[in-house]
Amino acid sequence: MKKAASFALGCKVNQYESEAIAELFAEKGYEIVGIDEEADVYVINTCTVTNFGDKKSRQLIRKVKRQNENAIVAVVGCYAQTAPQELMKVEGVNLVIGTKDRAQIVEMVENYDISRGVENHVTDIMKERVFEPLSIQKLANRTRAYLKIQDGCSQYCSYCIIPYARGPIRSREPQEVLAEVKRLADNGFKEVVLTGIHVASYGKDRRDTSLLEILRQVHEVEGIERIRFSSIEPNVVTEEFAQAMAELPKVCDHFHLSLQSGCDKTLKEMNRKYDTEKYRQAAATLRKYLPRVALTTDIIVGFPGETEEDFQASYDFAKEIGFAKIHVFPYSPKRGTPAAARKDQLPNAVKSERSHKLIALSDQMAADFLGEYVGQDVAVLYERMVEDGIYEGHTTNYIKVRGRSEKDLTNQICKTRITKAETEELFGEVDA
Repeated sequence: MKKAASFALGCKVNQYESEAIAELFAEKGYEIVGIDEEADVYVINTCTVTNFGDKKSRQLIRKVKRQNENAIVAVVGCYAQTAPQELMKVEGVNLVIGTKDRAQIVEMVENYDISRGVENHVTDIMKERVFEPLSIQKLANRTRAYLKIQDGCSQYCSYCIIPYARGPIRSREPQEVLAEVKRLADNGFKEVVLTGIHVASYGKDRRDTSLLEILRQVHEVEGIERIRFSSIEPNVVTEEFAQAMAELPKVCDHFHLSLQSGCDKTLKEMNRKYDTEKYRQAAATLRKYLPRVALTTDIIVGFPGETEEDFQASYDFAKEIGFAKIHVFPYSPKRGTPAAARKDQLPNAVKSERSHKLIALSDQMAADFLGEYVGQDVAVLYERMVEDGIYEGHTTNYIKVRGRSEKDLTNQICKTRITKAETEELFGEVDA
C-alpha cells in the first residue's frame, strides 16, 4: 500500500485543508502517515504570512526529500500561490499547486511523470469566485472540530500578502456548511469552530446568507453544544450582532477581536478599516450583552514609522480595553506588500524591546482575568486526560482548565469548582 503524508504550516485554515487532502488520499487507498515518516507522497501546505514562513516551507521540502528521495513532493498553499517560480527552483519539489484545484491533487500526483520535471499547476486566484469544496468526513480523537466556511480576503492591509495568496472572498454554500456540521454532531463532536481566511466576510459575496445567519442555522443542529468562530473585526460588532450572540447560548463568549495597533495613525497606515473609538465601542457592546466575555487580540509592534509615542498609545489602549490575552507580533516585512517597501523600517532591537513590554502587559492582564474565577463554578468541556486522573479542557470563554476526576471526562461538559489560577490555566474540582 502506498503511503501519503499531508502537513500544514501556519493557520487553522491550512490545517483544515491538510486534513481534507489526507482524506482524499485515504479514499484512494493510501495509508496516511506522519510528516516525519517515510512516504511515497508528501503534500506540504505552505504559509507565506512572513518571509520566515517561506523559509520553514523550504526547509521542510528538503527534509522530506531526505526521508525518501524517490517520493513525490507536492507543494500547495499560500507560498506556492504567490511564488510558484521560486518554489519550482527548490530541489526536491515535483508539483506546485497553490490555493485552488487541490480537490484534484490525487489525480495530479498519480498522473505525474518525473521525466517532465517540476509541474506548475498555479492559476490566477484573483479571478476565482467559487468556494472550493474541500471538506472533512472523518475526524478522530477530537472534541473540537474546525470547519472551513470561507476563503479569500478583500481587506488589503498594507502589511499582508494574504489577499494575493487567497484571492477575493468566497463563501461556502450554507447547505454544505450545515451538512458538515450535522456529520460532526453524528460523530460525537460537541464543539465546532467556524473558520476562514476572513470569516467576518462570510456571505458578503452571496445574497442568501451572512455570518449571523449561518451562526443561527448551526445553532439549530442537535448535538452541537458549543460554537466558536475565528477572528473578527470591530466593524462586525453592531448592537444587533452582540444581542444575537447573547440570544444564541451555544455561541461561546470568547471573541478574538482583531486590533493590530492601538494607535490611530498606525491603524490608518496599516489600512485597517476602523479606528480606536470604533474598537472601544465594539468591546463595550460585547461586554454589555455578554458580561463574562473573554476578549483576545493580535497586536503588531514595530510597524514601519512607529514612534515611541505611537507605541505608547497602542500600549495604553490595550491596557484600557483589558484583554484576556494579547498575541504579540514584532512586525516582519513581507515581500510584495506596501509596508515592506517603506524606508522607515525599525531596528529589530526596538521591535524586541516593545514586544517584551507588551507581552508583560498581556501576562498581567491574563493573570487578573484568570484570578477572578477562583472560587467560582464553570462549565468545562474536557478534551483529554493529561495525567492519571487529571483532565484538561476549556470553558465557554476559552480558559484552559485542569480538573481532577476518577471518571473518564473526555468529551464531557462538567461543572468544575475553580480552586487555583496559574499563569495560563485554572485548576479545579469536578462536580461529577
